[in-house]
Amino acid sequence: MYKYLLCWRYLRARWIALASVVSVTLGVATMIVVNAVMSGFQHEMHMRLKGILGDVIIEARSFDGLPDPDAHLEQIRRQVGQELASATVSVHVPAMLSFQVAGRWITRPVTLIGIDPATCAQTCRFAEYLQHPANRRRVSFRLHEGGYFVRDPEGGPKAGLRRGMELAGWPWRRYRARQQLLAPTPEPEPGDQSSQPQKQLQDGRDLKPVEISAMQLATWGTSAQVALQVYETLLEQLSYEVVESRITEEGGLELLVGPRQEAAAASPEDPFAAAAPQQSDFDPAREQHTGCILGMAIASIRRSDGSEDFLLLPGDDVKLTLPTAGTPPKAVTETFTVVDFYFSKMSEYDSNFVFVPIDKLQQLRGMIDPQSGVRFVSSIQLKLKDPARAQWVRDRLRQVFPARFYVVQTWRDRQGPLLAAVQMETAILNVLLFLIIAVAGFGILAIFFMIVVEKTRDIGILKALGAHSTGILGAFLGYGMALGAVGAGVGLALGLLLVWKLNQVADALGQLTGHRVFDPAIYYFYEIPTRVEPATVAWIVLGALAIAVLASVWPACRAARLRVVETLRYE
Repeated sequence: MYKYLLCWRYLRARWIALASVVSVTLGVATMIVVNAVMSGFQHEMHMRLKGILGDVIIEARSFDGLPDPDAHLEQIRRQVGQELASATVSVHVPAMLSFQVAGRWITRPVTLIGIDPATCAQTCRFAEYLQHPANRRRVSFRLHEGGYFVRDPEGGPKAGLRRGMELAGWPWRRYRARQQLLAPTPEPEPGDQSSQPQKQLQDGRDLKPVEISAMQLATWGTSAQVALQVYETLLEQLSYEVVESRITEEGGLELLVGPRQEAAAASPEDPFAAAAPQQSDFDPAREQHTGCILGMAIASIRRSDGSEDFLLLPGDDVKLTLPTAGTPPKAVTETFTVVDFYFSKMSEYDSNFVFVPIDKLQQLRGMIDPQSGVRFVSSIQLKLKDPARAQWVRDRLRQVFPARFYVVQTWRDRQGPLLAAVQMETAILNVLLFLIIAVAGFGILAIFFMIVVEKTRDIGILKALGAHSTGILGAFLGYGMALGAVGAGVGLALGLLLVWKLNQVADALGQLTGHRVFDPAIYYFYEIPTRVEPATVAWIVLGALAIAVLASVWPACRAARLRVVETLRYE
């Protein structure tokens, strides 16, 4: 009983021990806050990295894809039928995205992904990142009559305004169609021979000028380059050729067409009239092309205050140029209508991904066997009932699908280098922060040595009264544990309180210093994400207790080894 009384007395009377208690408290509180923030960031990053990925991914090594996905899915169900919750297929292909801004064409590389809207929403988190509430409930490639989010729904009133999104959808498309229809055709300047090719004589041939406006090309759903190739092919069959061609700044096409030099005589009829595509009845104010969903960073400009301006809005048309399957691949161009934005807040995804219906992409690439009708896909995504079983499912499927033709991996394998780097960063940070508690342990060690030297006479009296060496040892170890328990307990309470009020503390520091501690324009978070894991908190508290006890072992052993005669010989 005397051991506990001594521990309590020293804990109350020895104010020098307060420094060690404060060190343990700050170390524990700091580690709890840092680990909660790091865990929150990792959780958000994992959710965003997983994004359009299933728990297990099966990919074809060939750029042409894997054939007959239904047969592959049947084989997968035979192997892991009890574990499989849902599955979806997709096609991935590099492409070039082109669109007009203020009369100028902008072209950039993207990753074009063909998805099945129904199964994709069931297998991954794709629908959660779309910017129309109807698409979040049910993914569709149809344009909506307004209703797009004008602010990030996750940010609430803190989110910046998305300028122009209030017009997105059919209102914007009708406005753009009316604007293009009423736009006046610029008159050529006097003496300007570049704006309109003139009928002229060259090598004895009578050349005919042909002009195709950008609006005509948009109506036909093709680009100037593809239109030029079409005309050259068709005119060649009529013994005519394109002598000169020029793409205008607006994206139109200007041609000089004449008979081929080896032709005996020029045809009296206008060959362009026979070769030109027929004007379609497509009305952009009432109809749309095949829908596509753009990564928001492709079409938006984010400002320092968190607001966004847009180069494109849902309702605008874009052109996608992609390679076909087969050898050698050929380039095809198709016009799509933007119907929504994908905003996962991962810049690698939002600035690179474009989603289209998988049927349309398979048709454009030639990934459908014309004889059997068998389709090809790039990958199969699997969602499991228990995501923790992903590695077991992966290993089982690797036995069925040979590595020469397939790549079978979990989503963590797919993002392995990034996840490993973050994990290593967290581990190193924990080691550095744990040194704070280790410093407190050295403080406890020094204090205990001072107590042993100062209380040598008291230790001798206790032993003379019958106290055993193990009792003296237990008293000092109990005192060290008491210091660690008080420091860890107060640190636990302080750390959890700071985690709970972390965003309010960050806002207060921002107002005090005049600089935002946590800028949503950089991190795409409107609040600092935190996630308290009980296991992590437990090992932090137990680690602090262990350091306090271990720091008191040496002084306690020295006190226990003192002899009564030596302690009282000078008294």
